[in-house]
Amino acid sequence: MKTFEKILSIIVPCYNEEESIPLFYAETIKQESLFHEKNVDFEFIFVNDGSRDKTVEAVKALREKDERVHLVSFSRNFGKESAIYAGFEKANGDFVVLMDADLQDPPALLPEMFENIEKGFDMVSTRRVTRKGEPPIRSFFARRFYGLMRKISSTEIVDGARDYRMMTKQVRDAILSMKEYNRFSKGIFGWVGFNNKWLEYENIQRAAGETKWSFWKLFKYSIEGIMAFSTVPLSIALVLGIIFCLFGFGFMLYFIISAAVSGTYVFDGGTIVSSIAFVGGIILVCIGVMGLYLSKVYLEVKNRPIYIVKEEF
Repeated sequence: MKTFEKILSIIVPCYNEEESIPLFYAETIKQESLFHEKNVDFEFIFVNDGSRDKTVEAVKALREKDERVHLVSFSRNFGKESAIYAGFEKANGDFVVLMDADLQDPPALLPEMFENIEKGFDMVSTRRVTRKGEPPIRSFFARRFYGLMRKISSTEIVDGARDYRMMTKQVRDAILSMKEYNRFSKGIFGWVGFNNKWLEYENIQRAAGETKWSFWKLFKYSIEGIMAFSTVPLSIALVLGIIFCLFGFGFMLYFIISAAVSGTYVFDGGTIVSSIAFVGGIILVCIGVMGLYLSKVYLEVKNRPIYIVKEEF
């Protein structure tokens, strides 16, 4: 068997992907010869994130015919972010690429990504230029989220950006040095910096199975991103507090002056109750925002492991 000088570690987070895994492997292995010409071999790292189907069995079937296939299986579902981190930790390659098993990250782009790495780029990232096939409401809110992040965060988070990225070992090590429990990889990829190249492609439908990202899960993930890479919501809470303090002080002066001029005090119960309810709502929102940040601190100081491995080979 030929010995190759360098290794490309292909990290594949999996959650209920038993149908997709054989298809993914078959499509990815088609690119193998182009890498062998450059003296680079593949290493597959499938990270099973607590799947309830036969994902583990599908990976084991691949292992029987290809010893380059490896599995990291969690004790339960820890989330994709944990699976990504585990894949980076287990990768032994000189280069690393992160891909989804559903073939929405086209393996045909791998040679072009590696060519850009050879040209001197530290990381090659991909982004979708269309959202064809997505529910319109999901596309609408996704665009609003990326637009908001551009305004409130100093970290580059590009609209349509995928987790599908190839990088050097140096970039991988930089990402691993960020050991926070609450992870938002799209922000982390931008925060570490390095020389990045963007490749664009049109949206591709899943090869098999169903998406695991419901609207609610995407909403929670977007909140994670905002909390992880922006403190603007805390500033907004402070500004709102100052504004309503000024309004309250202004109303107080108005009633004092009105009473002094007219000699009578007019009590408008509806106005007062409405104002109290509105201001009370703002206060609760501000407390909620601060509570979210505090909860992140609480989880971090516990220093729990990002994931727990049940099985590995």
